[in-house]
Amino acid sequence: MNAASLLRLLQFASPALPIGGYSYSQGLEAALDAGLVRDADSAQAWTVRYLHEVMARWDGPLFWRLLKAREARDDAAVAYWSECSLASRDTAELRAETVQMGYSLTRLLAELGVVPGAPPAEESLPAAFACAVDALGVPHEEALLALLFSWAENQVLVCVKSVPLGQVAGQRLLLALHPELERAALTARTLADDALSNWSPGLSMLSMRHEVQHGRLYRS
Repeated sequence: MNAASLLRLLQFASPALPIGGYSYSQGLEAALDAGLVRDADSAQAWTVRYLHEVMARWDGPLFWRLLKAREARDDAAVAYWSECSLASRDTAELRAETVQMGYSLTRLLAELGVVPGAPPAEESLPAAFACAVDALGVPHEEALLALLFSWAENQVLVCVKSVPLGQVAGQRLLLALHPELERAALTARTLADDALSNWSPGLSMLSMRHEVQHGRLYRS
């Protein structure tokens, strides 16, 4: 991976990217409220399980397919996997999250002159990030790892602020996730289409509870 591609990837996978990632917890706030996540050990268990049961088996593989479809200029495949991404969000707030962040990323790409044109009315974050990766010429394996790491980093930041964990404990947790992220990326690259799954009823229930939770800090 050359320096230019690495720098582009670091910029667009950064939590400082102005697309609103910091305002979402993806169900974690509801898990905190329910007492499922309460300390460093339970935070690590939550993140690892979410990583392998959801990110590695659905979001990651779907993103990988979007990357390959973009590379092949297969508009039908891009549309199909983009629709799958939106359809898989089974609560209102999870759908709103991916649509808002996808829209914001696509708009940012247009404003920066990376990808011309107005953003679509509805596009998931994985679809928008795949578009960015294709336009910036970032290698696919590194882009997949960056997507997974960006998700993990956001989960850890929520834990640091809300468990609460100390800053050092948060970084220790993120460091411990490195081999898990490598395993998840390998799974995402190698799963067959009929093995993809976003079956996570517990997460769906937590998300629905979060939609009516009192005193929320996060939007999901």
